[in-house]
Amino acid sequence: MDAKGLLEDAYGRLPDLVGTAIRGLTPEQLRWAPQPGANSIGWLVWHLTRVQDSHLAEVLGAEQVYVDGGWAARFGRKPDPSDTGYAHTAADVAAVVPESSEALTDYYQAVHERTMVYLGGLTDADLDRVVDRRWDPPVTLGTRLISVYDDDAQHAGQAAYVRGLLP
Repeated sequence: MDAKGLLEDAYGRLPDLVGTAIRGLTPEQLRWAPQPGANSIGWLVWHLTRVQDSHLAEVLGAEQVYVDGGWAARFGRKPDPSDTGYAHTAADVAAVVPESSEALTDYYQAVHERTMVYLGGLTDADLDRVVDRRWDPPVTLGTRLISVYDDDAQHAGQAAYVRGLLP
């Protein structure tokens, strides 16, 4: 299997992880946190989707699905492309209020489909392209895609764990 195939396989597993964490939950369950200040299931899935959406849009040189598709209102947010969850305070986390598990699923699916189309068009040479010179060493596309996948998988796992704690 080539590098592109590995990325497609890895990203192809994320919808099941996300779905397992949120399927059938009520808005109240999505907003529940195991203790004050902790991340809720809804915030975790919203955040992992925002990370994938924002980073993919950056490498595409395109608008984020979140901003372009009217998704922000379904989470009680404004369509701010910088609002990805990084540096969110406890109050910011609590202010992410998914209207339903379907809102999270639908937004994730829209981002996932865009990601899979993008991955399908990559070559091994594309993965060596530098996409961020703010780091030392500069970040290649391959490194960025692995980093996003890793972040998404960890947050999906955290969401599944919090689901197991639901009262």
